[in-house]
Amino acid sequence: MKIYKLPAQNTWDFILQRPTLNYQSLENVVSEVLQNVKIQGDQALMDYTARFDQVHLESLAVSPTEMAAAIQLVPQNLKLAIQTAKRNIEQFHRAQISSVEIVQTMPGVECWRKNIGIEKVGLYIPGGTAPLFSTVLMLGVPAKLAGCKEIILCSPPDKSGNLHPAILFAADLVGVTQVYKVGGAQAIAAMAYGTASIPAVYKIFGPGNQYVTAAKQLVNKEGVAIDMPAGPSEVLVCADATANPAYVAADLLSQAEHGVDSQVVLVAFQETFVEAVLEAIEQQLSDLPRKAIARQALQNSVAILVENQQQAQAVINYYAPEHLILALDDAEAFSAGIINAGSIFLGHYTPESVGDYASGTNHTLPTNGYAKAYSGVSLDSFVKKITFQKLTQAGLAAIASTVETMAIAEDLDAHKRAVSIRLKN
Repeated sequence: MKIYKLPAQNTWDFILQRPTLNYQSLENVVSEVLQNVKIQGDQALMDYTARFDQVHLESLAVSPTEMAAAIQLVPQNLKLAIQTAKRNIEQFHRAQISSVEIVQTMPGVECWRKNIGIEKVGLYIPGGTAPLFSTVLMLGVPAKLAGCKEIILCSPPDKSGNLHPAILFAADLVGVTQVYKVGGAQAIAAMAYGTASIPAVYKIFGPGNQYVTAAKQLVNKEGVAIDMPAGPSEVLVCADATANPAYVAADLLSQAEHGVDSQVVLVAFQETFVEAVLEAIEQQLSDLPRKAIARQALQNSVAILVENQQQAQAVINYYAPEHLILALDDAEAFSAGIINAGSIFLGHYTPESVGDYASGTNHTLPTNGYAKAYSGVSLDSFVKKITFQKLTQAGLAAIASTVETMAIAEDLDAHKRAVSIRLKN
């Protein structure tokens, strides 16, 4: 983990550069996968599963028998934990349901907006180095609350051709309609184009590696909606002298262990504190099962020393982290100056892990700086907002001259006539 002391702003772009593959070569590889699935359908999916997951499948779909057997394998304490997390996530997202409000913009002119669930959605659940059953909750719960009729889930199988039992338990719990054993860019292609086994969907959700992210962006160009360009995980921790170095180290490692292309950033005010955090990282790494992954991710990571809170806020807003932990004495007041972040964790007792699993907020968040323009997944992500307007005869008469004048100015006579013809009758 490199340390930068009071770096000038013109160096931030270099210092905070995210780890990425060569995009052109990445896009070429992914484009070929998409085309093969588009043309060959299930056969391409089977071939890629054999190639990338080293397993030969007879069927892509998870059968009801497989589902029931897998659910029995989930330990009771894990079932209870998943059920608790589901309740919290459901409670937070249910509060986002909005009622229809009719607005009278003029006498006789009424306008309103109604939320309609997207009919068919696809959920991508990573399952390579870590089976992210928590993501099933984060995507499945709001999808169900929004009223999505078809909820398709794709996740890569293990070497035995199975999905992790907890993924299937969570899928059953939230009401996923069908689960398929396929991962990577090929899963995105299947949900985008449809195959004999997997139906095409209207919007694709879920995080993944850079290949999955590239696939989502490419199918988006072809008209398939996606949640956001959510790639490798990242966290920025801003900590002052009141923070516990061991806590901060644990927070940084909790994201570093996601994958070798993850990135963690520490913003601090004292060099001695940074040194204490780095020492704690080394101590905690020694008994971390995924220490090889975490250690490689740390090579992509930096610690930045700043002079004051204003500079810290500027660095944070420039980086626009997916997760932002404010391990500060005055965290809430400090957060008022933050405008670019996916999700913010306030104070010394709010680890990012609670948001990953069970506090209630959604963990599917914008990465790679997209927090400057994107929000994380919410109930709104799973609905379309259709606007309505209704005019009485008097209402049309009242607004007619406004519309006619504007239509004439734009040389759109038929627009004017659509109003005036009604006033003559």
